[in-house]
Amino acid sequence: MMINILINNKQLITVNTTDIQQICTHIEEATHLQSDEFYLLSNGKRLNRNISNQNEMQTIHCMLRQVGGKGGFGSMLRAIGAQIEKTTNREACRDLSGRRLRDINEEKRVRAWLEKQGEREREAEERKKRKIEKLLAVPKHEFKDEEYEEARAKLTEKVNNAFEEGLKQLTDPVASDAPKATSSTNTTTIGSKRKANANDSNTKLIKKKKGALWMDDEISGSDSDTDDSEADAADTKQKLIKC
Repeated sequence: MMINILINNKQLITVNTTDIQQICTHIEEATHLQSDEFYLLSNGKRLNRNISNQNEMQTIHCMLRQVGGKGGFGSMLRAIGAQIEKTTNREACRDLSGRRLRDINEEKRVRAWLEKQGEREREAEERKKRKIEKLLAVPKHEFKDEEYEEARAKLTEKVNNAFEEGLKQLTDPVASDAPKATSSTNTTTIGSKRKANANDSNTKLIKKKKGALWMDDEISGSDSDTDDSEADAADTKQKLIKC
């Protein structure tokens, strides 16, 4: 039975045997590969031993083994994934019908707003009605201040007390004027004494000044008399000398 051997979906050789070992030797001779560098597949199944069903042996694929790495790539991907920010905005996603979640949520919000539109209109009408009633109603002034009321009551009491005090002072004028009269007499006597003392001191100063002037006149007169007597004596002496 002729069996076609393919490598990378291309026909490599054709063999006339069902022994796996012989097929591997033919592939090694044709490709210069080692037996541990490839493996065989038939209808998606791996061939490890002879197959009794010859219908499955019409085509055999020779698959090359991949060179393995050092590993660790998965842990690196996990570390990078942890650093990437995870978005919570899912509105750009689509549902099973193909519609975006953003449009669906917006439609829900509009529907809820329209359902409450009538209630909002009723509330606006009620507010407008209450405002009109308030404007048309007569204003009621209510003044409630306990501190002011207490201060006003105390003020009236103080005014009454002051008024009574004034009446008492008017009804008793003599008692109130007596100390004033005594004080006025005392002040007048004290003032007259001060004026008398001032007048006495002024007269004494004037007398002293006058006495000083009189003494000066006497001194000047005596000086002139002595000068005259001396002149007369000198004249008499000259006359006697001439005689």
